[in-house]
Amino acid sequence: MRTTITVNGEARSLDLDPRTTLLDTLREHLKLTGAKKGCDHGQCGACTVLVNGVRINSCLSLAVAHDGDEVVSIEGVGTVETLHPVQQAFLTHDAFQCGYCTPGQICSTLGMLDELAAGWPSQETAPGAAPVFNDAEIRERMSGNICRCSAYPQIVAAIKDAREAMA
Repeated sequence: MRTTITVNGEARSLDLDPRTTLLDTLREHLKLTGAKKGCDHGQCGACTVLVNGVRINSCLSLAVAHDGDEVVSIEGVGTVETLHPVQQAFLTHDAFQCGYCTPGQICSTLGMLDELAAGWPSQETAPGAAPVFNDAEIRERMSGNICRCSAYPQIVAAIKDAREAMA
């Protein structure tokens, strides 16, 4: 199927098998290998990207379902010369060890901060209350992204600093 997806600001027209996931499209067809294939079941978050500003597990989504959509992968976040504040905070706080989950963690953080700013509730949000930005809220909202190295305290600290830097 002919599919056009805007990836990191560039429209890309592709002829794809309709069974091809967005993750495989990014990695195999577009050679954007930042999003990782961890579990291939939507359980680890290593493949997280933003689609129209919303974070998704790209391993669970068919590319043809995103015809006309805007996709941002880790390659579209910041530049080598000018890191995004979230990327800088992850470096500053050493919020990674092996780094395998880091692209998904960063993309998920960007989506999570937008959700929080929009007032989306989470399991940590009291009924009828506005979300509170604290460690428990961050952990709940990032719970779909697994770090096998257990860098969670550094990830939480990085997210807090990144939000402050972006304010």
